[in-house]
Amino acid sequence: MNRSMRVFVLTFGILLLLGCEESTQPSAQNMGSLLGTETQTDDETQKETEQFTSVVKGVDITFPADHQAHPDFRHEWWYLTANLIDEEGNTLGVQWTQFRFAAAPQDSGNGNKKTAWQSQQIYMAHSAVTTKDKHYADEKWSRDQAELAGVSTSPFRVYLDDWQWTSTTDDLFPATLVANSDQFGYSLKLTNNAPYQKQGEQGYSTKSSDGKVASYYYSQPFINVSGNVTIDGVTHQVSGKGWIDREWSSQFLLDSQQGWDWFALRLSDETSLVVFQLRNSTTGKASYSHARLMKQNGSGIAIKQQDIRLTAIKQTEIDGRDYPTEWQVSIPTQQIELTVSALNPEAKMPLSVPYWEGPIVIKGSHSGSGYMESVSYTHLTLP
Repeated sequence: MNRSMRVFVLTFGILLLLGCEESTQPSAQNMGSLLGTETQTDDETQKETEQFTSVVKGVDITFPADHQAHPDFRHEWWYLTANLIDEEGNTLGVQWTQFRFAAAPQDSGNGNKKTAWQSQQIYMAHSAVTTKDKHYADEKWSRDQAELAGVSTSPFRVYLDDWQWTSTTDDLFPATLVANSDQFGYSLKLTNNAPYQKQGEQGYSTKSSDGKVASYYYSQPFINVSGNVTIDGVTHQVSGKGWIDREWSSQFLLDSQQGWDWFALRLSDETSLVVFQLRNSTTGKASYSHARLMKQNGSGIAIKQQDIRLTAIKQTEIDGRDYPTEWQVSIPTQQIELTVSALNPEAKMPLSVPYWEGPIVIKGSHSGSGYMESVSYTHLTLP
């Protein structure tokens, strides 16, 4: 286990042993260190990863079974973003994510699990609302315990305390999503009729040029969203489009990778584009990139890495660190030339694991909206 993950697990474990039902957050660290192999040698990485289930080609992702948790893998998430419009025509964004981290393998030799309080599975949930001039975010933590946090079926539900995605079936949809915090909250209805999109090779998503790390990854980028969002005590009726990513793995990053930039781009009502790149920990430059053009009918086009050009053209300093908040996205083979800009450049998630996440505006060959995430920036040099 890498040093950052050990600190994370130890801190969280101590809090649990002290009997905190709703824990104080661990000290800040980056998402890349939680999901990667920072401070490890290749031998240490190999030994650690072998204790968990590996991601391999040829495994079928099936529904609704794979909406559920995969505790034999080290990391996993259910990740929703939504671009919404309120009753006055104002644009805003909503994010909800539930992460699962395995503190140790299922058969780690620590003895059989005797009570629910000895679960090795830890959940972290993030929630945010972003407007042009406001960005509120919050988080919750819990171990996997039926009364506190987990994932269940019949009907499907993923939850941490009162932040809950609750379906009426074994599938993800139709569902309601509810989260409330001191300064914001939302209650949303989620519906969908489009097929799920399996990323990479039928859900096997490579994360490095040498193919040494990968995840299982599928998306639903065509979600209809309606409901209400409350900001500073004022409730707004909203509607719009949502996007969920589901991903699990036992190693997302190589020790030579630092973090990533991810874009969920809605080019029209029928077409969406996912683009991401992973960055080298030494140079900060992209070491691997991926894109997929997705149609509402379930078809898709995988974009070759050499055809993807991502260029940061504007940055915003937040808490002494520069984050890219405007990009050029170029895929000439698909006649895609975009400028994507943050709706609110100050949308850093000021949580125990900080990163930048917020809604974006798309201009250029296509017009639309979407979401952008930038993780683990230590330095940024614009061209």
